[in-house]
Formats: sequence, C-alpha cells, structure tokens
Amino acid sequence: MSNTTTSRQFWIQSIGHGEIVHAELPMRGANEVLVRTLYSGISRGTEALVFRGRVPPSQFQSMRAPFQEGEFPAPIKYGYINVGVVEAGPESLVGKVVFCLYPHQDIYCVPETAITSVPKDVPAERAVLAAYMQTAITAVWDGRPSVGDQVVVVGAGVVGLLVAWLCRRIPGVQVTVVDTNDSRQSIARKLELLFVTELPSGTQADVVVHASGQPAGLVTALSVAGMESTIVDVSWYGANTVDLPLGEAFHSKRLTIRSSQVSLIPPLQNPRWNFDRRALLALTLLRDPVLDYLITGESQFEDLPNVLAALSVSSADTLCHRITYPDR
Repeated sequence: MSNTTTSRQFWIQSIGHGEIVHAELPMRGANEVLVRTLYSGISRGTEALVFRGRVPPSQFQSMRAPFQEGEFPAPIKYGYINVGVVEAGPESLVGKVVFCLYPHQDIYCVPETAITSVPKDVPAERAVLAAYMQTAITAVWDGRPSVGDQVVVVGAGVVGLLVAWLCRRIPGVQVTVVDTNDSRQSIARKLELLFVTELPSGTQADVVVHASGQPAGLVTALSVAGMESTIVDVSWYGANTVDLPLGEAFHSKRLTIRSSQVSLIPPLQNPRWNFDRRALLALTLLRDPVLDYLITGESQFEDLPNVLAALSVSSADTLCHRITYPDR
C-alpha cells in the first residue's frame, strides 16, 4: 500500500453538524491490516448524544472510542461498529470478513489485534449487531440471572431486546420486556419475547435490566424490583440529570443499582475472559437469522451526515441503522 491511499471519513465538525471528509491514509505498518468497509452501524443512543455535544467533560476520557480522532465535543471522528474485508496484511487474513470497533470510514488501517473474524455462517450485514451483542452479554453477566428467575427488561431498543433474547435461553427464566413504545411489540414477538407497555401492579422481579436510555425507565425499573434484587443499568445519560425516588422502597427492599459498561469485563468473568473472547462469542451468537429484525433501516455512507442528524432528534421507531459503502 502506498501512502497516497485516500479514505472518506465521517466527522462531527461542530455540535449537530457532520461532514464526510477526504484524508490520506498513512503507510500500513508491519503488523497492520488494510480493511475496506462493507457496513458500519449507528449506535443510536451514544452517537446521538455525541452528535448533540451531550458528553459531560468529566467523561471525555472514559467515553473515547477505541479509534476516535479529535476531542469532545468537536471536531471528532466517532463510532465503533464496522464490518469490512481485509484487503492487505498477512496472507491468512486477506479476504476475510472482519469486525472492528472503528468509526464510519470507507477504508482504514488497524493493528491485526484490533479485528475479529466474522464466522462464515454469519452474514456481514448482520455482523453490525456485534457491538450491541457485546453490551448485552456484559449486562447479562452483571445481572447474573439464574435458573427460574423472573427477569424484567425495561426498554425495547437493540440492547434491551438482545438482553431479553439471551436471558430467555436460561432454563426456567421468565422474561418480560416493557416499553411505552408499543410499535416495538411486533419485533419482540418475532424474537419470541413477552412484551408489555405497562407491568402488572405488584411485579417483583429477581433481576431488572434498564436499557431505555430515559430517566423515567430507571424509575420503572426500581418500582418492579423485588426484595434484595439487582437493577442493572446499561443506559448512558450523557449530561442529562437523573432524578430517582430513593425515598420509596429502595432502602426497605435493599435494592442494588449496578452500572454495566461494555468497556470493562465484569469482575467474575475478568480472570478468564478478555475482549477478544467476548467479541468472538458475540459474533457466534449472531448466527440466528431472527436477529435481522433488529436492523430497521439502511442508508448509504454519503447520506450519513443527514441520517445521523435526523436520528439524533427523532428516532422512536429506529433500532439498528446500517450504513452501506459502495465498492471503491
């Protein structure tokens, strides 16, 4: 590869404004691969907050994406859902479809260690769900649901639905997904999940996972948690303030609110698991074609500035939005 290869990159140039820019790639290093992007995905919740400049200064460092360029709030190249094909590198990798935590860009170089091969029986189109699946796996690890538990998932976004889909596979577990947006009911049913817009009075769940991204959802999660149970919060609120009614049953029920963060491996798994092993597990779990229902939209890379601007304002019916890249 010469040092004159030109890439197209999506940058948030200022708060609420994105552009596709052209930039030359540096020469590929000895231990790097050149990847041509097939698809990227918009992580709607996080990327909308980044696009609107809602990352609090205290979180500038912890919220950095692995291959982020620029600094919050802008200009910044941000994103972490990328599926591509290796065009140059070790012979054993050339031609392989891979997943990488890379921003929206049509061609890029990364260390070999930064990519995970997509299993041959997982379509590249579906592999954009890998980052969501890793978040869901981590949430399940943090919640520790056991055989026969009653699990409530608040929020029927991609992460919430994947958490419920994973928990449903534990023998005897009863999973209920709750969301005020009743349009999510059809997708939940396709995943064979019980969906409600309001939980019955007196619900006492063993494990609650909050994934709505809204403060009101966390209030709901607290209200349905049973005695001594755990509420796992996978939502990120950015600079938004969250008010909770902790004067109600929070203390008398001895509830635990546990944050779940995909950038870390939970303590119980940490001695045996690493990011590579979790990434491969996530991709392997994407073999089920029913998960295609979680991808509700698709746009071309050239349209990404307008698409993200629209999704950051109103996206009630959007789950995963996939970005396609034309052949170079």
